[in-house]
Amino acid sequence: MTETKDTTAREPVRTELCTDFSEEAAVAAPWSRAVEILASSELFWISTVRRDGRPHVTPIPAVWRDDRLHFCTGPGEQKAKNLEANPNLVLTTGNNRWAEGFDLVVEGTARRITDDGRLRVLAGAWLEKYGSDWAFEVADGHFGHGEGRAVVFEVEPRKVLGFGKGTPFSQTRWAF
Repeated sequence: MTETKDTTAREPVRTELCTDFSEEAAVAAPWSRAVEILASSELFWISTVRRDGRPHVTPIPAVWRDDRLHFCTGPGEQKAKNLEANPNLVLTTGNNRWAEGFDLVVEGTARRITDDGRLRVLAGAWLEKYGSDWAFEVADGHFGHGEGRAVVFEVEPRKVLGFGKGTPFSQTRWAF
């Protein structure tokens, strides 16, 4: 089966400039800019909540496909345990510069993917984006890499915040 490249098929129901956090000359960024950043960013920070309520944050690679972010993790890792109890999370990406770039904060709910057909498509997306270091085999609802296994999650954005840095500083909110 031939897969086509992802497009910006899913549009937000609302796009707004957050004027309290934006300079006067700022305008709301288009959703297509956010999609471009989500698709091209190599590193994201995932924020989950432990069972006792403490936060957990760690860097992770992710793939944007079919209007969702996808990531994988070992089934025994802290983020996987946290998501079993509370699937709500935040994924962030951008850069660490104050006056340049565009940062994104994606709020959503993680859903585990176990269908081997979908996982094979996602494994191909990981290989295309990250190269052979991230080549996965697929079996029994998991990614496999050497001796390890990983569970795969998708996150359909519920709300996304975009922070334009530099002139002008801006904050855009997309709601779905």
